[in-house]
Amino acid sequence: MTRKSYTKEFKLDAISLVPEQDYKAAEAARSLEINDNILRRWIKEHQAQDEQAFRGNGKLTDEQLEIRLTGLVVFA
Repeated sequence: MTRKSYTKEFKLDAISLVPEQDYKAAEAARSLEINDNILRRWIKEHQAQDEQAFRGNGKLTDEQLEIRLTGLVVFA
């Protein structure tokens, strides 16, 4: 079984249904034919990370990039 992936735009549209259209998370998830737990997780991620939410695989935040680059510094 393959795992579904959703675009950032789809996730943002989906989570906007809850506050903007006054849907409950379960109702919005049903109308989009996704599991309500997925939608609830997206909402939490968006609230916690806002602009950094849903970056995609391998895309680091500025903080993560700085930490990674700091670890690569070679002293000669």
